[in-house]
Amino acid sequence: MSSICQSCGACCASFRVDFHPAELAGGAFAWGQGVPAAMTVPVTPAIVRMCGTDDAAPRCVALVGEIGEAVRCTIYDERPSPCREFDVEHDACLQARRRHGLVL
Repeated sequence: MSSICQSCGACCASFRVDFHPAELAGGAFAWGQGVPAAMTVPVTPAIVRMCGTDDAAPRCVALVGEIGEAVRCTIYDERPSPCREFDVEHDACLQARRRHGLVL
């Protein structure tokens, strides 16, 4: 059974994704290979941001596919902690889905 997240992706095109540089590739707290540094921009010495998530129309650089149809994260196994912690049970999920017209 596939996850609703694989057909949604609204969160990846709604919110800024900030995290500690230790989650980058080679970092002390990286999952798997870590988030590729080329997919991030530095914000402060202690914060990096996923490219695209701070745009006027946010969309994470790691997201491919059509929102509400079929999507996937190209770095799913290495995704940063904010993405790991996000859940369909969060009010923010409903907010993101509304923003993209996926729920009333």
